[in-house]
Amino acid sequence: MPTPNYALLDTPQAAAASFYPRRHWTDTPDGAVDYAVRVADAVRLSCRFFAVGRANPTLLFFYGNGETAAGYDGIAPLYNRIGVNFCVADYRGYGASEGEPAFTAMLADARRLLEWLRDTMDALRFTGPLFVMGRSMGRHAAFELATADYAAADTSAANTASRISGVIIESGRPSLARFTQFLPPDTAQILEDAYHAKVLSINIPTLVIHGQWDETAPLPDAIAMFNGIRAADKYLEIIPGAGHNDLMYVGYRQYFAAIRRFMAQHGGGDNGSVRR
Repeated sequence: MPTPNYALLDTPQAAAASFYPRRHWTDTPDGAVDYAVRVADAVRLSCRFFAVGRANPTLLFFYGNGETAAGYDGIAPLYNRIGVNFCVADYRGYGASEGEPAFTAMLADARRLLEWLRDTMDALRFTGPLFVMGRSMGRHAAFELATADYAAADTSAANTASRISGVIIESGRPSLARFTQFLPPDTAQILEDAYHAKVLSINIPTLVIHGQWDETAPLPDAIAMFNGIRAADKYLEIIPGAGHNDLMYVGYRQYFAAIRRFMAQHGGGDNGSVRR
């Protein structure tokens, strides 16, 4: 499908209204490894990788606005408990990353991060499946990777780490949101329509996790997205009583059981059990 001209979203006004960068970094936690991933000349992104095993599934995680990679120091071990290697990187201008945030940079950086992670997994002899997850604003990066040509499942691949085995969208919807607010209405609608069509074209296994009372991305939007995604294998997990930012805490067991089940179904084998 034609690629929308997302460069129209890279105005200073759109960036100021859409990104909430926060500088934050911590000492490397036990069991983690820090990286500075070069995504452009003079731009490196801070990245933290929590690994549990070479044969385990690996998750490339894109967080929500205003968050940071170091802010997941206490959350990454929860993924490790269900047998998942957890990799989280900061966007430009967030955490300890260089550069300034922009919409097209966020998409391009996601592609480079995926390439870097594949190379790193290969160098470290990781053989488990690779999944991508986007929470809230992180959906843009996850959508980009899930709809790219190289995300299509290649059942002939000898090493499952050479492809994306599935995508998880948490608290997300197929909308460009604030990024279009300074554009002429007709131009904004063209971009929104193209973006919506792109998201619905996802054809790899998909898990959508959403809060029942999400005040930022209403549940009906997530349900419509789920119903429209063309993937043959797709799953919708609604967390009762949860809003936009508290799914993991309100529905902890349901949240991680859904992720564990999804990865076991589409990555091969069992990934451990949720701690009770």
